[in-house]
Order: sequence, then C-alpha cells, then structure tokens
Amino acid sequence: MSDYLEGIPTVDLNLFLNGTDTEKNEFVNQLGKAYEDIGFVAVKNHLISDAEIDTLYAEVKNFFSLPQEVKTSYEIEGLAGQRGYISFGREHAKDSSAGDLKEFWHFGQEVLDGDSIKSQYPNNVFTKETPEFHEVGLKAYKSLETTGKHMLRAISIFLGLDQSFFDDKIHNGNSILRPIHYPPITNEPKSAVRAGQHEDINLITLLIGASADGLEVLNKDNEWIAVTALPDRIVVNVGDMLQRLTNDRLKSTTHRVVNPPREKWGTSRFSIPFFLHPRSDMRLDCLENCIEQNQSPNYSPISAGEFLNQRLKEIGLKK
Repeated sequence: MSDYLEGIPTVDLNLFLNGTDTEKNEFVNQLGKAYEDIGFVAVKNHLISDAEIDTLYAEVKNFFSLPQEVKTSYEIEGLAGQRGYISFGREHAKDSSAGDLKEFWHFGQEVLDGDSIKSQYPNNVFTKETPEFHEVGLKAYKSLETTGKHMLRAISIFLGLDQSFFDDKIHNGNSILRPIHYPPITNEPKSAVRAGQHEDINLITLLIGASADGLEVLNKDNEWIAVTALPDRIVVNVGDMLQRLTNDRLKSTTHRVVNPPREKWGTSRFSIPFFLHPRSDMRLDCLENCIEQNQSPNYSPISAGEFLNQRLKEIGLKK
C-alpha cells in the first residue's frame, strides 16, 4: 500500500471522491487502519494544485525575506499568535521550555456567509510589502479546508458515524494555515530543535511538502521515522482533538522537526501545515461507540474552544 516511506502509507483521495463503492470502502479502511496504527498518511490526488503550492511557497519566501523590523510590525499584541506574524523562538513544545527554532505566520478563517461566529475570530493581518501573500494564502486555505472536509467524511464512515458528522462542526471552523520559516542555524543550539517533539492540537493537520528534510514521526515501536514529502503528496495526520473524541482509537502521533546536519546549518527550511479545527462549541466528549462496554472514557468532557485555550497556554502562545 505504501509508495511513500516505510511505515507511512499512501492513500488516493480520488478513490473516495470518484471511485466505485468498493474503492471508496477500500480508501476508508486503509485510512482508518493507518490512523489506528501510526496517525499519519500521505495523500495523493488531493485538492490543492501544484501551481497553487508553488505560488504559495514563493510568496512565503518573499515575506520571510523581509527585514526583521518589518516582520515584527505584523506581530499583533493580544491575538495569542492566532493571526499575523509570530517571532522566532516564541512557541515551544508542550513539555519543553526551549523555544523552537522557527518563525511563522497565521492565516485564519474568513467568514463570508453572515455566520455570527465571525465575532469570535480576529481579522486576518495584511502586509503592505507583499500584497499577494494574503490572497495566495487564503486561496490555499480554502483548498486545504475542502480536502480536509473529505478526509473527515472518510473518517466518519470508518468510525461508524454518518458521513456528514463533521460537516456542520467544521463549517467556518477555527482552522489555521501556518507558513513556517526555520532560519539558518548560526550558533550551537543549547537544547532546542527546529520543532520539539509534539502532537498537534486540532482534528487533523494537512501538511504541504516541506522545502527540506527534517520531519520525523514516532511509530508504535518507539522508533523515529524520517518523512520526506513526494512532490504529488500531502501528509495528513491525526491531532489531539480527534484522538480525544475517539477515546484514543485514532492516534495523535508524536512528531518533530530535527536540525539538519552541521554542513547544512546555513540553509533555511520552509513548511506549510494547515491545522483543521472545528468551531469552538464542538464537544470533544468521547464518542460512545469508541468506549468499551463497562469502561470509563479516557478523557473528561470538554469543548474544542476550551481545549484550544488550554493548549495555547501550554505552548507559550497565550498567557
């Protein structure tokens, strides 16, 4: 099944969208097994084009090449890092105090249908110096959001739920597109890596292939697997919200971005994950059909908004 990398299977989204009933069921079962075993898959025939990806990476590089004082002017106080620029070293892994060796940007949801949830979201931040950055970023946001909706429909079927279970919960959800720049390493790092080992907060994460190696995934044998994106794949992994909802049936896998070999310290790395979040009022209480008979759920009841706030504090973006 895998033509991506050992331990990281590939699935073909076209089988789910346009295949026969047999092919659709095959996709659902492959996806579900992968998410039970390791929590990561590579997805081909997704809904963001190569041209979109190339244009987005070009605009991301344009923004991060701006002078530091210009970038810092877009770091808005009081937004808990949820829109605009987030400076180097500000975020850290949940169980670490060492800031990650990265700077990044956040695009958020644009509510265009009069939904009252708009009042819960800060406005996106525009840059004067790179006007195309915003337009290209929001276009990619929608392509990845649509891809994610179909992935969640397949997950719903695997879990024995109605295919549309997540649809209303992610409509105008609090998702984030995060272009990341890992700058050249200029001094011996004391303890930090480009991104410390962690699990994602959200339902699922869709990752557009990075510009350089470094992503590693911890498998069920407690071994780190290097993941290098193929040109026509995106990587989609389970986040903590989905693990919590499914009472640990689907795995929110630990992953990290390691520092490159010393001879490559002078190079940058770019990466663009899309963190698919639901609306804040979605309940993450464990699904009844994921709890064994006569067993208690592994997690206490909580809403997606409450869980997000808790985790933002843990990783240093919110006080």
